[in-house]
Amino acid sequence: MSTAQLPPQALAQLAAVTDGAIRVGPLLGIPALLRDLGQDPDPVFAAAEVDPRLFDDPENTIEFSALGRLMSECVEHTGRPDFGLLIGQRTGLPALGLVGMLAECSPDLGTALHNIILHLHLHDRGALPRLTVGKGRAVFSYTIYQPAAEATAQIYDAAITITNNILRTLYGPGWQPSEVLLARAKPLDAEPYRKFFRAPIRFGAEQSAVVFPAAWLVHPVPGADPSLLKEIQDRIAAIESMGGGDIVVQVRRVLCNLIMSGEASMDAVATIFAVHRRTLNRRLRECGVTFRQIFEEVRRQLARQLLRDTDLPVLTIAGTLGYADAPAFTRAFRRWSGTTPSAWRAARRRA
Repeated sequence: MSTAQLPPQALAQLAAVTDGAIRVGPLLGIPALLRDLGQDPDPVFAAAEVDPRLFDDPENTIEFSALGRLMSECVEHTGRPDFGLLIGQRTGLPALGLVGMLAECSPDLGTALHNIILHLHLHDRGALPRLTVGKGRAVFSYTIYQPAAEATAQIYDAAITITNNILRTLYGPGWQPSEVLLARAKPLDAEPYRKFFRAPIRFGAEQSAVVFPAAWLVHPVPGADPSLLKEIQDRIAAIESMGGGDIVVQVRRVLCNLIMSGEASMDAVATIFAVHRRTLNRRLRECGVTFRQIFEEVRRQLARQLLRDTDLPVLTIAGTLGYADAPAFTRAFRRWSGTTPSAWRAARRRA
């Protein structure tokens, strides 16, 4: 394997991924899958108002809102509520481009996942990956933070299916998840999910994730290449130095992760960016916002997402988002939306 496998224009395009967008690399199989299911892709793309030419090059990008519309139309036209699962089965580590190559050259599974988490913003700026370890298990999760996205159940299905394929590649023979978590309502027919993952599946979870033994994090990655790893790291550093995104976007992305883990604070964010909290606060004020404003914005987005896309009790959502109790969450939500969390969720379910 060599970085020559990635065309020169791909390096510039990776740097062009903007907030709320994702490279189409993992989605290139959508037109072929539609044809395999007996559908002409053109009417599906037209109904979603998505230009099919985006799928001519894996380095093109698509907004999460447009991806959601496209996935909705794919389900509607094919009659396959497991469309996200199907497209995910066709996708693996190469779809991540340079980030995938970096992971594949890493010495062990833990380092590979750390590299994916650290650099996935070059590929995907609409969701957050996260690795948590405790009680003998590792949980690698993927959380969408774009509130305008439709069909998040389909996007989660695709993302976690791809995650499982990536982990299988990085671990090698013998890979088998302990459990799969999906932040979406249980489908009427869960058999396709059980057949693919061959592991217990928990629908309606507070996050979408693949769970596996923590001891596997030190497992060597097959084909790890230290010299190529350094070359790819240097290329990624050059890309990020050309434009890593503004500080507000970066803080918003990090806060989504920290809120879900119960560790959100300005000190925690400042530590991640390796700056003093006063420096972080000054840089945010120069952009016309405060840390508290970004924190509340992200918490509102997550609240609506969890209410809309999962069956978690309001009390559980309140605790996940750091509220003292359900009444405190209800008061805050009413202030944002003019109604209670339960009423807001019911209205979305009727729509």
